[in-house]
Amino acid sequence: MFESFGFENLTAPQAAVWFGALLGLAFGVLAELSRFCFRQSVIGMGETRSNARGTWAIALAVAIIGTQAAVWAGLVDFGDHRLLTADIPVVSLIVGGVLFGVGMVLTRGCASRLLVLGASGNLRALIVMGVFAVVAHAALKGVLAPVRLWLGSATVPTASGDLAALPGGAAVWGGLLVLAALWVAVSNRVRPSLLIAGALIGALVPLGWVGTGFVLYDDFDPIALETLSFTAPVADTLFWGIASTSISAKFGTGLIGGVLAGAFLSSLIGRRFTVVSFESPAQTGRYVLGGALMGAGGVFAGGCTIGAGLSGIPTLGVSGLIALVAIAGGAIVANRALGFIPSRAVSGAAQATPQAQQAA
Repeated sequence: MFESFGFENLTAPQAAVWFGALLGLAFGVLAELSRFCFRQSVIGMGETRSNARGTWAIALAVAIIGTQAAVWAGLVDFGDHRLLTADIPVVSLIVGGVLFGVGMVLTRGCASRLLVLGASGNLRALIVMGVFAVVAHAALKGVLAPVRLWLGSATVPTASGDLAALPGGAAVWGGLLVLAALWVAVSNRVRPSLLIAGALIGALVPLGWVGTGFVLYDDFDPIALETLSFTAPVADTLFWGIASTSISAKFGTGLIGGVLAGAFLSSLIGRRFTVVSFESPAQTGRYVLGGALMGAGGVFAGGCTIGAGLSGIPTLGVSGLIALVAIAGGAIVANRALGFIPSRAVSGAAQATPQAQQAA
């Protein structure tokens, strides 16, 4: 469709960068305002956990509805997408998910949350995302790539990795997922403003799929079918940042830049921009380790809480469900394990109150 626009000085890949930036800008603003965070929805406490769960659940429900509506309308085709592969790399999904979940607890935030925090002045988050990017790139194309391939070779063959191929089809299975997500959102009694923010975040997922898979589709200069995700885009952005004269920016590069810009502007306008850093060497070690685990885990699992979860599950791919469950399981186990370790040994801080932990 892109060629019908008649652009003379802008190719589809170049337009994808700008589209990613706009999508990221919207996500950055909405995520900063709503404190959008999967970790808090899993291991948070009290009202904070309820708000996080409800916001995340409504986002997932809207993402599923919008994505499947796009599929039904013929705007998007996930036929060859890796998340719907019939040979499901179960070992890689589970190992990667658990590693990511553990790292998410150690760093007190997943990749998307840490990007938003980093843009809001949190130097810890920025350093963690630097480590995350380096390790993710190593797992994609560097020294950890053989480990990724080895884990991915252990697959479980199925008739289809797509829930839509099961009896009942997309309407039944997509409907069940939507109803479950809506029940979580309603039962947690989330504030209307957070529900609206969550719904808008969820709407960005199908917007991304349609934008890259239909609007920007060009037979002569094709681009990848993408939407919100952070593992590969962060790694690609790091590589582009140090070798931009040799490689071109992609959709993911624009996405990361947009998220940083949106969260920065939102926090600045709302007077929430605050510079914070590490409090001790022990805390530094904890965060660096967590960032490394998330970087490797995100690649092994085929995505983070956003890429495999919020964006992956709406495709009705089984892989996304397995990855998100593994991430949640890893986070729960890690959080309980840390409960047996003195707070000073874990963070190096004099005190570790629930409020401080929530602030990341």
